[in-house]
Amino acid sequence: MKYDYLVVGAGLYGAVFAYEAKKKGKTCLVIDKRDHIAGNIYCENVSGINVHKYGAHIFHTSDKKIWEYVNQFAEFNNYINSPIAVYKDELYNLPFNMNTFSKMWGIRTPAEAQKIIAGQIASLNIGEPRNLEEQALSLAGKDVYEKLIKGYTQKQWGRDCRELPAFIIKRVPLRFRYDNNYFNDPYQGIPKGGYTAIAAKMLEGTEVRTGISYREFLRDNREKQSPDTWDKVLYTGMIDEYFDFRLGALEYRSLRFETEELPDEDNFQGNAVVNYTDEAVPYTRIIEHKHFEFGTQHGTVITKEYPAEWKPGDEPYYPVNDDKNMALYAGYRELAQQEKNVLFGGRLGQYRYYDMDKVLRAALDMVAEEL
Repeated sequence: MKYDYLVVGAGLYGAVFAYEAKKKGKTCLVIDKRDHIAGNIYCENVSGINVHKYGAHIFHTSDKKIWEYVNQFAEFNNYINSPIAVYKDELYNLPFNMNTFSKMWGIRTPAEAQKIIAGQIASLNIGEPRNLEEQALSLAGKDVYEKLIKGYTQKQWGRDCRELPAFIIKRVPLRFRYDNNYFNDPYQGIPKGGYTAIAAKMLEGTEVRTGISYREFLRDNREKQSPDTWDKVLYTGMIDEYFDFRLGALEYRSLRFETEELPDEDNFQGNAVVNYTDEAVPYTRIIEHKHFEFGTQHGTVITKEYPAEWKPGDEPYYPVNDDKNMALYAGYRELAQQEKNVLFGGRLGQYRYYDMDKVLRAALDMVAEEL
């Protein structure tokens, strides 16, 4: 069959593009190497609970147009992201706010908290920070760093904070008010029924083939008696893989998830997201999925999230945007610009971290330019 576009990747970026292309009378064939649509926002229903298969996803944005756009595809609840941090036998509210400081130091007023933090920073006498540890200490002081930043960060990166570059932490958001809302955005929530339905609605009426990689698809298509054809490709996979790692492999951070159904436990931790900041605990967080949608079902489902060293062949989650990798990506971007009739999009195709609202905005910007 003849298509206008072959869209590689049925995640949010590819789904938005296919939806908008269909509105403009274009035909798309969408393929994905996973056996499902929706990419990393995929939710799986387990005993009536929408399980975030690839980690917690909370939609938040300051862009009213993007909020209105995504609300076409689902009704959102009023979930507010208010994670909790556990350090040894201590429990703290996140983000770092007056609830955190009150628990940590037994104080009540912003002036008391500011005085303690400023005193700790001054006593360290750090000039130009040489590494992440010094950067965090110079921004937040010793107590916040030792209890809530150090262990969590070292688990995430698999490296000592003294071996990590200072630029990884540009700022530490210290909030001197009693406010556990993690995000500052005015629009926030979780789609009722999970995220998969959003991608499914976007892809209605578009041919989708899952469980096949781009390379496998091209090989199988060549062998068909009547091969599919298309005018252009939108590629949302790994840009270095597209070019057969010609310039070398870009680096990513990876994750590993252990999900457990607890049929005899109705409320495991009382919150959707609990971070574990002590390095002795191997996982970085536990997610209890029912709390994203205020679930009252019998039983619960939890997921332990572990950081994992990425190696070629593993699932890539976050690009490592350090100087070395960004220089390598610049080379791939030049190659991409030379490709005829191929568009590169999404976090892997553009080697950048995107929140969900930024994915939507980037996809719509490409639509405006392309269609």
